[in-house]
Amino acid sequence: MSEQPSKAPRPVTTPRPFKILGLQQIAVGGLSLDALRGLWVDTLGVDKVGEFESESENVREDILQLGSGPHAVEVDLMQPLDPDGRPKVHDPALNHIGLWVDDLGAAVEWLDAQRMRFTPGGIRKGASGHDICFVHPKGNDEFPVSGQGVLIELVQAPAEVIAANS
Repeated sequence: MSEQPSKAPRPVTTPRPFKILGLQQIAVGGLSLDALRGLWVDTLGVDKVGEFESESENVREDILQLGSGPHAVEVDLMQPLDPDGRPKVHDPALNHIGLWVDDLGAAVEWLDAQRMRFTPGGIRKGASGHDICFVHPKGNDEFPVSGQGVLIELVQAPAEVIAANS
């Protein structure tokens, strides 16, 4: 399966059964969680609201929050458990963006029919407890539609976010 970064996706021919509601998160990776925390928490004053660790995702992270309520944006500071392992949560340093989706199941089904490439793992629980799925940053022959170089996390929006963005 070869990459096809310049191939344009085919035109959408069916109605989109979901809506992107807003930015849910950004994720920043580095080899030192202490250094990331020093910048984001100690220097910039962003509030830390949680922690997460996953061997299968090769990550130890601090979960920060900008703002409050349904319009809050999560900032995940990520350090790899194994710097040589995969996924490489620190490369690139701006690891991914997360988008709130009103109906994640419908979105994944529809995007799959549009030949969107997803990363392995399917829909699963993310660090903040929401169902998530990742759009692969690179397309291939079978699934040419991709994040165009950006890893995109689709995140099932909770009811209060859906209501605030309707």
